[in-house]
Amino acid sequence: MTDGERAASDVPTDRGTPIRHRREHGETPSEQLDRNLSALLQELRVVQTGVQLLTGFLLTLPFQPRFAALPPAMHAVYLVVVSASIAATVFLTAPVASHRLLFRRHRLENVVRTAHHFALTGLALLGVALTGVAVLIFDTMEGPVAGGVAGGVAAGLFLIVWMAHPWWQRRRADRRPG
Repeated sequence: MTDGERAASDVPTDRGTPIRHRREHGETPSEQLDRNLSALLQELRVVQTGVQLLTGFLLTLPFQPRFAALPPAMHAVYLVVVSASIAATVFLTAPVASHRLLFRRHRLENVVRTAHHFALTGLALLGVALTGVAVLIFDTMEGPVAGGVAGGVAAGLFLIVWMAHPWWQRRRADRRPG
């Protein structure tokens, strides 16, 4: 067996087409899937609590006396924000439900792949929700200009920290030999 063959192995997918798995930790493909799922679920624990608290907070806002005084545009922003927060909650908790429903069905590769996509979608929706919260708060407290600036700054931060920086690191690592 060559070094290249030791570094990767073919694992059949749900469709019967093999996927190349890198084996950097000296583990079997099954062990790698277990580790990947475990790491993903641990990461999701960090954000699940926050997004659930955010959603709960947002659901109480229409019942506050000052909510009725918001201009129609801010009501629309609120509906987008609460929708994004609810959707983020769904996507960020979906991997747990998926794992439970497919447990012991020999679908771990599918669960890990789907959970990865759900997590990315949930994080994007969380970024939308948090950006919208910044707009709502700053607009209510300081006016529409401050709301727009706060929304732009929040969106910029999410794009830089959550997308551009990891993408840059990934490209940099991909260019390194070995």
